[in-house]
Amino acid sequence: MPPERRSRARPDRSAGARLDRKSRKKPDRRAAAGPGGPPRKAAPSSQRKPPARPSAAAAAIAVAAEEERRLRQRNRLALEEDKPAVERCLEELVFGDVEDDEDALLRRLQGSRVQAQEDSDDSEAEKEPKDNFLFQKKPVWVDEEDEDDEMVDMMNNRFRKDMMKNTGESQLSKDKLQKRLKEEFQHAMGGVPAWAETNKQKTSLDDESEEDEDDLLQRTGNFISTSTSLPKGILKIKNCQHANAERPTTARISSVQFHPRAQVVMVAALDNAVSLFQVDGRTNPKIQSIYLEKFPIYKACFSANGEEVLATSIHSKVLYVYDMLAGKLIPVHQVRGLKEKLVRSFEVSPDGSFLLINGVAGYLHLLSMKTKELIGSMKINGRVAASTFSSDSKKVYASSGDGEVYVWDVNSRKCLNRFVDEGSLYGLSIATSRNGQYVACGSNCGVVNIYNQDSCLQETNPKPVKAIMNLVTGVTSLTFNPTTEILAIASEEMKEAVRLVHLPSCTVFSNFPVIKKKTISLVHTMDFSPRSGYFALGNEKGKALLYRLHHYSDF
Repeated sequence: MPPERRSRARPDRSAGARLDRKSRKKPDRRAAAGPGGPPRKAAPSSQRKPPARPSAAAAAIAVAAEEERRLRQRNRLALEEDKPAVERCLEELVFGDVEDDEDALLRRLQGSRVQAQEDSDDSEAEKEPKDNFLFQKKPVWVDEEDEDDEMVDMMNNRFRKDMMKNTGESQLSKDKLQKRLKEEFQHAMGGVPAWAETNKQKTSLDDESEEDEDDLLQRTGNFISTSTSLPKGILKIKNCQHANAERPTTARISSVQFHPRAQVVMVAALDNAVSLFQVDGRTNPKIQSIYLEKFPIYKACFSANGEEVLATSIHSKVLYVYDMLAGKLIPVHQVRGLKEKLVRSFEVSPDGSFLLINGVAGYLHLLSMKTKELIGSMKINGRVAASTFSSDSKKVYASSGDGEVYVWDVNSRKCLNRFVDEGSLYGLSIATSRNGQYVACGSNCGVVNIYNQDSCLQETNPKPVKAIMNLVTGVTSLTFNPTTEILAIASEEMKEAVRLVHLPSCTVFSNFPVIKKKTISLVHTMDFSPRSGYFALGNEKGKALLYRLHHYSDF
């Protein structure tokens, strides 16, 4: 039997009961009487309060609790003897010395909780030193190799070589390289981003902005709208590394197009190759090259969803389709019902449903994009110079060789309207804006007429909103940027014959193409990236020039 139990005395319940009975006293009737008056009657039994007497059960409970505490203490001491000294030391550091009383630990934890609640009501200025104190703790373990000032070679690495400020920085320490990387990142981001600020204190304005963001993420819809912040006159633009620098060529660039969903640009040339590059503005690493034997590429284009690449040649009727997901090259040798000896110029509808092929003798052939089968054909007077879809893919605009523009309905394949392009002898190019507002027509005399689409559908002689006369040779390329703020016009008949037109003012930016006194060779193709602010040009010398627009609305 444990010594605690032997030494413990049992409570004498009978003695306690006798003492309780002796301590009771009869009520003093004299005390109940008022001063100088007869004794008052006792209150009714229903109003009498029973006298308070000590409870024997409470005493027994207290003794049992004391016994239980002693048993816990004895068991804990028995367990402590089996624990290693290291474990006991760690528990003492974490929980404190609670050998005498376990309740001390509970009281200390409750006190820390109350203290934490009080600290939450303090001001931000009082909390700042406490927050900083957490970051000043000493590390538990330090690697000796980390303390060595190892030098990093900067010359033999093409990515680090661009970060050298002078020739004396052929080697940098890890700390200096880390600082240099931070500087490059802040320069690219225009400062330190809000998410990277470690000392930023949260304010009520931040809470409101977070609530607004939560509300924004709970709704669906198109939140991209036309920006009004792009100023006219001078465009902030930066000359970047050529898009095809990792796969140079001397053949003429026939097509340049950005991927509709990824940060990728496609470059196709007359050297029978289609190449894909990751766009970063510095090195633009090559992703893949597709070689088509004996197939000088006349035009290459992404599908609307970006899963396929379509390519045609200058002397073939074969249409190549490259499935990017499966990595397969599928040749379409002949389309049933299509009696064309050559297949060159084509357009893909914005919704990805149709493929429009410009034929000879004024024919326009409409194909299904999914099956590559002929749906129907449309015919205009003269030859087809250029064609394009409307932004909703419901209409087709075709520019003819006699200076007229035809508007066709895609579903019924009927001509909705026909008008004469003002001042044009014969057309060379045509483009529609993505917001459905403008139609731009380029002619052989270097004039670009910008029309409203509504007037093109209703009037036979619509007046252009503006006639751009900054080029003196035939306008062979036209393209709008995704937000309809810039219209790019170019001619392949003269060097530096490329201009960027500001919309809606219809004025030309004066500082392009003069950038660092570099001349631009004959431009055959150009395109804007969907959302990252890049602009690409393909010229006759095999270079895909890349620029970054710093006042781009989505930049």
